Amino acid sequence: MLKTIIVDDEVKNVKLLTSLLRDYCPQVELIGEAGNIDDAHDIIISSKPDLVFLDIVMPNGTAFDLLNKLMPIEFDVVFVSAHDNFAIKAFKYAALDYLLKPVNILELQSVVQKALQKVSKKIVNDQLTVMLSQFKNNVVLNPNLAIPTIEGLIFFDFNDIIRIEASGAYTIIYSVGRGKVVSSKNIREYELQLPVEYFFRVHNSHIINIRRLIKYDKGRGGLLTMEDGSTVELASRRKAGFLNIFR
Repeated sequence: MLKTIIVDDEVKNVKLLTSLLRDYCPQVELIGEAGNIDDAHDIIISSKPDLVFLDIVMPNGTAFDLLNKLMPIEFDVVFVSAHDNFAIKAFKYAALDYLLKPVNILELQSVVQKALQKVSKKIVNDQLTVMLSQFKNNVVLNPNLAIPTIEGLIFFDFNDIIRIEASGAYTIIYSVGRGKVVSSKNIREYELQLPVEYFFRVHNSHIINIRRLIKYDKGRGGLLTMEDGSTVELASRRKAGFLNIFR
């Protein structure tokens, strides 16, 4: 059994996740919950959980504040957020699990299964250390992206990329000056590589360079017009995270 704690300041979210875990994840033993950073710190220290479902932003701090106080981490972490924005990308780059609200049952079962299969707690420590360092420094060490093609590698300055579009197992990169280039990598791999300062995944099939965006037309999801005149659909599920960038 996985001794588990839920950390979220919204009571309705705690109740929903508690219900889903009890109904669909019998391997989980819920041992506590917290609605703020201070309470979360105390309950984690005293109960030594195996797994923590952690909201990102709370009234008196963030997930980063809590994790920095608890380092080294001796439990698995699943981040839970309503916003698929730059923070979520940072977590994924560090190979941590996350759930997007509203929580999907199959995704929830998947992350619980992964937690059960964890053998070495040291792996968790290393991942969290990397993630916290990246978010704290917020630095892009290499300003170039290497695009693998059938001929070899093409190097792009991040700022020259306008958008990236999925095309089956391939990806099309649209850029300033070079038109479009077809890459043998899939869009998921680029999502993990691209710097969060520049890029946002607005749709399952599209990543855009925020600095090359010139217009947003609101709607059920929305329509984005890029610098080259192309338009990209904003998925309704990603709308809140997208708008949060500009607040």
